[in-house]
Amino acid sequence: MRDIHTTPRRTVLISGASVAGPALAFWLNRYGFAVTVVEKAGALRSGGYPIDVRGTALEVVRKMGILPRLRDAHIDLRRLTFLEGDGGEVASVNPHTVTGGVAGRDLEVRRGDLTDALYAAVRDDVEFLFDDSIETLDQSDQRGPSSPSSPSGHGVDVSFRGGGRRMYDMVFGADGLHSRTRELLFGPEEQFHRYLGYCFAGFTMRNTFGLSHETVMWNSPGRAAALYAVGDNDDVHAFLNFAHPEPPYDAFRNPEAQRDLVAAVFADAGWEVPGMLAAMRDADDLFFDAVSQIRMPRWSSGRAALVGDAAYAPSFLTGQGSSLALVGAYMLAGSLADHRDHTAGFAAYEHRTREFVTVNQDLVGEGDATLFPTTARALEQRNDMLRKLSAMPSGEGRAEGRTEGRTEGRAEGRPAHSALTLPEFMPMASCP
Repeated sequence: MRDIHTTPRRTVLISGASVAGPALAFWLNRYGFAVTVVEKAGALRSGGYPIDVRGTALEVVRKMGILPRLRDAHIDLRRLTFLEGDGGEVASVNPHTVTGGVAGRDLEVRRGDLTDALYAAVRDDVEFLFDDSIETLDQSDQRGPSSPSSPSGHGVDVSFRGGGRRMYDMVFGADGLHSRTRELLFGPEEQFHRYLGYCFAGFTMRNTFGLSHETVMWNSPGRAAALYAVGDNDDVHAFLNFAHPEPPYDAFRNPEAQRDLVAAVFADAGWEVPGMLAAMRDADDLFFDAVSQIRMPRWSSGRAALVGDAAYAPSFLTGQGSSLALVGAYMLAGSLADHRDHTAGFAAYEHRTREFVTVNQDLVGEGDATLFPTTARALEQRNDMLRKLSAMPSGEGRAEGRTEGRTEGRAEGRPAHSALTLPEFMPMASCP
């Protein structure tokens, strides 16, 4: 058996401290790696919109020991109400009938609660570099200062935006949909970006609507406005989603252009939308982006690999972004623990994980049809379905929702979010 106390620990750098990054850091540290996480923000982002943890990802957080904490943070969303264009009610249903979640088992938590739990699980064992980011990567041999585990210089020479420079055995991009690490490794985002035909804006505003533990969604063809009250708080999460034929590239880096575009699209909308637009103008936490996916033929290059949204963003229409990040982090770290050679480890990661990723990304056609119909006919069909659902006794109905897709082959018959059974990996201390 290899003596891990005399063998230098392999050094790794992870870019991104949201979900995939700290989860990967947890497992790599568990398997004996020396881990550094670099994050461009000055601190962890607190609060944030609600996210789902389902199926296979629940087993990941259980293995990490953070499931009880997340259960305590669970958002008990009790009602989902859909409205006509004139503000009249279409139907009010149990959220699980639309989302495909399982009451009492699946989790919905604020994004910040998940990132806080992940950070707490690793902060004492992992080095974090906040307010910094990767500037360049050089995988050429014999470049830069050697690391203890790569004395010959075989590794990745990293220069940081803040001016530092280090050598690592491996580098991982966990830096999201618009990953800088992916761009450095594989080139421009456009070649992997799959635009799904929508844009959205999200922000918080005062809860002057008396909403509690519920979501209210207004629709007209190609447009949706939603207010999401995660509890009895003074604030609600506001979302404005709209169909757009092409990505509005001019708006992506210009907050004022984003506000102008959204205001123009919703200018004649009714219900509470005028007040939402006014709140958006003053919001200091506006988040605007295209609804899109990242689809790549491979997730690694040399000694570097991608995980989570950076490699396979599924879009929020699937409800599976955070779950894919958690599962991907577990699979990547475990595959490297199983293989001393990084090339074999990366190949195993892709082989074991890709089918699960693909079947979850393929859920998009179901989610958008339910939440964001783009034509008057599709909207009326959706509303008829919801009326029938609301008339059924509790537990009998379920929408043709986003997580009801089924997998092929070995995962046949299982919901997409549970399509992968986690393998048990051998910790490095037990590796020959």
